[in-house]
Order: sequence, then structure tokens, then C-alpha cells
Amino acid sequence: MPFLKRQPAQQLEKAGSPGQDGVFVPAAVDEQKITALACFIGVVASIGGFMFGYVSGQISGFFDMTDYARRFGEFDPSTEAYTFSAARQGTIVGLLPVGSLIGALVAGKIADTMGRRLAISVSALFTCIGTIIEISSQTSWVQFAIGRLVTGGGIGSLSVLVPMYQSESSPIIIRGILVSTYQLFITLGIWTAEMVNYGTHTKYDSSSASWRIPNGLSFLWALILGAGILFLPESPRYAYRRGREDEARRTIARLAGLAPDARSVNYQITEIRVKLEEERASADARWFEIFTAPRMAYRTFLGITLQAGQQLTGANFFFYYGTTIFRATGLSDSYVTQIILGSVNVLCTFGGLYVVQKCGRRKALMIGAAWMMMCFLVYSFVGHFRLDKVNPSATPQAGNVLIVFSCLFIAAFASTWGPLVWTVVAELYPARHRAPAMAIATASNWFWNFMLSFFTRFITDAIDYLYGLVFAGCCAALVIIVFFFMIESKDRSLEEIDTMYLLKVNPITSSKWDGSRLPSDHEGNASDPAVVE
Repeated sequence: MPFLKRQPAQQLEKAGSPGQDGVFVPAAVDEQKITALACFIGVVASIGGFMFGYVSGQISGFFDMTDYARRFGEFDPSTEAYTFSAARQGTIVGLLPVGSLIGALVAGKIADTMGRRLAISVSALFTCIGTIIEISSQTSWVQFAIGRLVTGGGIGSLSVLVPMYQSESSPIIIRGILVSTYQLFITLGIWTAEMVNYGTHTKYDSSSASWRIPNGLSFLWALILGAGILFLPESPRYAYRRGREDEARRTIARLAGLAPDARSVNYQITEIRVKLEEERASADARWFEIFTAPRMAYRTFLGITLQAGQQLTGANFFFYYGTTIFRATGLSDSYVTQIILGSVNVLCTFGGLYVVQKCGRRKALMIGAAWMMMCFLVYSFVGHFRLDKVNPSATPQAGNVLIVFSCLFIAAFASTWGPLVWTVVAELYPARHRAPAMAIATASNWFWNFMLSFFTRFITDAIDYLYGLVFAGCCAALVIIVFFFMIESKDRSLEEIDTMYLLKVNPITSSKWDGSRLPSDHEGNASDPAVVE
């Protein structure tokens, strides 16, 4: 590798130690500390995830609100009630991820032009426009849906910018946890929306306050993030690439609790400098290089697959249509069930932070996908063959099984695929291509989010609970994909992860890869054939 030849010998020193399960831990991690500033960055930036979860979680409850249905639903003379057709419900739910897809695609350009921090602030405040359109809707469901489309633009942009900012700013020692707080705040947002929906549905069901109050609270989260992020430092990697080396050095040192001339700080600055020199030695980056640059097509498609896989696990099947699903099991108050599922989601995501910090990315993702596959198999067969769909109360045992395995599924998702995918994708790419590659990967998440939110009602109307077999099959495929294609990135710097992909380190044995054994006197692959393809 060219960069290995240019590094001073004292800065090339990468002696480390084998950690848990034989995972190699670079020496640069050893002296880093967990600081209040680093944790504060993770919390404030993650409010972008809270906004995502809040607007996603609130819509499920709206469909069961009397005033909302009267204003935006369709009158059914046979039942003398207002209902939503599959097309109308799917469009209202689905336009949020459509807007988010667009926002994700433009986020990379915004991030490279305005900087990570200012781009997050602008995107957060942009969501207020969509909220205004939604709240001002009177009887036009199209206006409400367009409001969700506009809101989605800001939410989708944040879904790229927040993990990017966190991964570029976080100390190596807690990068996984801080990026994963994005998913934790998504779950907190969903839970908060469900609690607010329950309260307003109970007290104001016959007035527009039942859905306008939950919508109006979206302003608060946007203002907190839009203003709060401006008080935090810029990503050190972005600052360095803009020629602000002293700022980058000070930020890295402050976030890791070290002096600016500490060994770990020097090591990271050297890695950033060398990578930047390599990039400047070639032509300016163009967007299509995320497919043509060395090993970039591999990583771009892996990121697209992992982000799509997060949706294809089936989690949003419960969050978007939860009240509808559990009403079919005979429960008298499906809002309560949604709160139970949301609480499981939040609690288990805290467990996911432990998994991110203590376990390897690969192992956790494979176990999580296998666990979710098992849950969906039980859920599908019990729901299709044992539940009395005409009179669910006649089969209470089947209904209880559905609730239990829904909780078990959400526990698996919240502790593995929920937080880890954001972390892994944020670590996949070199700085030169990080913004556009993360944008297209996250766009795939939103694309499948839309596909599932729009077509779920049509599919469940046709094959009911057997729909879960589709998600079970996807989970099985994800186990195979992670095993054969994803490199273990725990406790590695972003630059070191880039090197591992360039050297074609074998994903199956990547956790034991020791960067100190790379040859420095000639270009070529690592000297350890056991860990390089």
C-alpha cells in the first residue's frame, strides 16, 4: 500500500493486543478515554433519530382516531364508519419514506458543501415546513400526505448526516455506541409518539387536537437539534480536509480526553493526512467513483444491501401497522399493545448498545437475523393456521403467541440490526467517498421503507400472516451475506477499516487481522495469508 511507505516509522507503530475472542485491538485505542463531550455529541446529534422515530411512530395511531378518520378517511355506508382504503393508507404512510429517499440522496452533497454540522441544522429546521403543511390540513388527505413528503426530506437527510457526523467525530473506543445512539433515539421517538397518541386519543378523540398535538410537538425536536448542533464542534475529518488541521487535532484530543500531542491523536491525524494525500494524488472525486474506485463497488453494494436488509427484517411491519395488526387479534385497546411493543423496543436497544461495545459486528448481526427468522416463522404459521380471523377472541392462545413472538422479534431487532446497521454503514467508506456512498446506501433503506409501508396492506389483505414468511426468508439471506461479505470493524479506526477492504481481508477471519504485520518496504498484500483472500 502506498500510504505505508510514506508514514514515519514512529507513526507507523501499530502494536496492539488481542482483545476478547482474539480480536486484535490497535494500540491507538489503549489511551483513549470516554469523555462527556463525546457522549454529548452522540446524544444531541441523535435527536435526528428521535425525529425519525417520532414521525414514523405517530402515524399508526392516527388511523384509529375518530377525528382523523372523519377528516381524511372514506365513509363506508355498510358500517356507517370512516375507514381508510389500502391505497389511501399506504400513500399517507408511504410518502414519508419517499421524501426521505430524496433527502438521503441529496444529503451527501449538502454535507460536503456546508459541512456536517450546518447541514444537520438546516435539515432539522426544514422538517418544520412539512409539519406546518400537516397541521394546517383540514379535510384534504392529499395535503396531509404532501406534508409528510416534505417532512421526509429533512428526516432522510438527517438519516445520512447524523451517523456520518457521529462516526467521523467519535473516539474509536466508543464509536460503535455513539453511532448506535441514533437507533436508540429512533426507538425513543417511536415510544414517545405512541405515548402521546395514547394520551390525545383518550382525551381528545373527537377533536383535531387528537392528531394536531402529536404533530405540533415535532417543532420542539427540530428546534432542539437545529440549534443545539451549532454549539458542537465540526467533524475533525471534515475540518482537516478543509485545511483546518489545528482545529481537527484539538477536536480529536478533546473528544478522547487527551493532549493535542498525544500518541493516539498523532496516529489518527497521520492516518487522515495520508489518506487525504492519496486522494489528492488522483483526480477530484466524482459521484460514480463509488462504483468504479478500488473496492468501492463491493462496499457500495454491501452498504445498500445492509440498509435494505434493516427494512426487510420486517420491523416496520409492526411499527407502521401495529394498531391494525393487534386489533385483529381481539385486543380491546391496540394502543396499549403498541406501547408495550415500543417499550420492549426501547429497553432492548439499550441492550444493543452493550452488544455494539462488547461483541463483534458480524456475530451480532448473524445471531440477530437468525433469531428474527425464527420469530417470523412462528408468527406466520400461528397467525395463518391457528388464529380465528373472524372471531379472534375464540382463539386467545394464538393471539397471545402472536404478541409474545412480536416482542421477541423486536427484542432481536432492537439489540442487533436496529443499531448496528447504522454503525457498520458509517464505517464502510473512505472519507473521499463517504458522503455519496452513505447517501445511496441510506436511500435504499428509505426505498424499501416505502415499498413495505405502501404495499403491506395489499399483501396482508391477500395472504394475511403468511406475509411474515417473506421477512423470514430475507433474514436467512442476511445471515449468509454478513458471514461471507462483511469485515469485522470493531475497535478499528475508519482509515484502518478502509485499508482492510482495499487489501481484501477475508471477512470470515477479519476479527483477527493484525495491521502491524503489513509490509512497509514494498507495495502488496498483507503478509498473513490466513487473513487475506
